[in-house]
Amino acid sequence: MTTPQKDDYWFPAKSFGWGWGAPRCWQGWAVLAVYAISVVVVLLRFPPQRDPAAFFGCLSLATALLIATCALKGEPPRWRWHR
Repeated sequence: MTTPQKDDYWFPAKSFGWGWGAPRCWQGWAVLAVYAISVVVVLLRFPPQRDPAAFFGCLSLATALLIATCALKGEPPRWRWHR
């Protein structure tokens, strides 16, 4: 199995701290757009004042899917103090 090249990652590792930065390619931006749209849909469908359990459950699921996608298609994160 070959190691992915730096250009193959949809989400680069952050320059400072731990995690991923802004998307590097259109696929990453599409994932981020789907996440943003899903947050709006969840907010409209399950207002937190009316149905907090459904709101937080759906929002947690959407966020977990975003993190899983970043972990699968992003550069391996590690703690970084500087470039």
